[in-house]
Amino acid sequence: MQQRGKLMAPNYNLEILAIIAIAALCIVFLYTSSAMKNAGFVGTDDIAAAKIHGSSGNSSEEIQPLIPQWIPPSAEIESTLFALQAAIGGMIIGGAFGYWIGQKKKV
Repeated sequence: MQQRGKLMAPNYNLEILAIIAIAALCIVFLYTSSAMKNAGFVGTDDIAAAKIHGSSGNSSEEIQPLIPQWIPPSAEIESTLFALQAAIGGMIIGGAFGYWIGQKKKV
């Protein structure tokens, strides 16, 4: 970028801060996951079912959700829907960043 014949350094403070934050989160995740020995991944559904079973005394098969869930007929459809959800989220985030950068360039 030039202004009246002088070169100006671009201002990347927010981008550098975002990269540092992402790197810090990755380091924390890798450290905590390596510090816990013999810890398997348990999803929140399993933890919630165990808590409900412990507090009510009923088995998890007896407890039904308030809103029935649609179960995809195959794993391929489930993974396709997950990929579609990720793509839509990526488009929304990309659109937001594009709008944000476009607003910065108008100034």
